[in-house]
Amino acid sequence: MSTGVIIALIVIVAVVVVLAAVLTLRARGASNGGGSLKRRFGPEYDRTVARHDGDERAAARELAERVKRHGSLERRPLPSAERERYEARWAAAQERFVDSPREAVVEADRLIADLAGARGFPDGGRYEIQLEALSVHHGHHVHGYRRLHRAAQGGSPDTVTAADGRSGAGTEELREAMIEGRALFEDLVAPGRRDTRADRAAGTETDRTADDRRHTTTAAARSDGRHHLPWGLTRRHAKGS
Repeated sequence: MSTGVIIALIVIVAVVVVLAAVLTLRARGASNGGGSLKRRFGPEYDRTVARHDGDERAAARELAERVKRHGSLERRPLPSAERERYEARWAAAQERFVDSPREAVVEADRLIADLAGARGFPDGGRYEIQLEALSVHHGHHVHGYRRLHRAAQGGSPDTVTAADGRSGAGTEELREAMIEGRALFEDLVAPGRRDTRADRAAGTETDRTADDRRHTTTAAARSDGRHHLPWGLTRRHAKGS
């Protein structure tokens, strides 16, 4: 074997080794990025992967683009009085569910859209963009809003059942959509550090303490499904069920 051939073989082997190393590093980088996105988006990550027929790289690219567009969004603080109004509206919607499940779901959907807009997310009139932005900051609960919105638009939250949503499984699906949507509502309405500072600066320490007590109760409700829901929702005694 001539010297030239030997040198050519060495060069080829070296190129192959370098290419393999580059591909390995890229795969590791993609894997690490995917892990970070999975932690951030939670169930939304799995949903996006499924929508891309299991292609995790395609899903990661889509989610990374969402973070690029909405990751720097500044969430506005929610004054205590406004927070109380939203909580009262949600409680009223839950009570209404007992007699009018569909109307209650429509109101809850509208309420989350309004609340998200008040917190600085895109306006509820641009539902898809608002949902995308919410998924970046509330990925673990955004599916509840998606399900609630679908039900409010007249479709079954998951499967096609009773057309009026008031009989049998239809009412049960509406109830579950309402419960799932509540998780995002509670995330959005909960006071953050900036909200707390604003309350204190405005001299509303008493209001803030009351809010703390309410949200302590809410935290307990998350661990016990019997709380924070009207009797009709919890016991599944809505009309038509």
